[in-house]
Amino acid sequence: MKRKVRPMFGFQSPWAARRTIAGIELMHAIRKGQLASAGVVYQTPAAQCYALAA
Repeated sequence: MKRKVRPMFGFQSPWAARRTIAGIELMHAIRKGQLASAGVVYQTPAAQCYALAA
């Protein structure tokens, strides 16, 4: 996490920093399989990401 966040210290607003870090943490959770969808047996990480965007 620190490797990804350190170059981002130039954010113009706290809102942008907070949203970006939340997105990074969400992608980590998807990659680790910690994001369970109710009623869906298995979704690939890409499918989960597209479902969140929809």
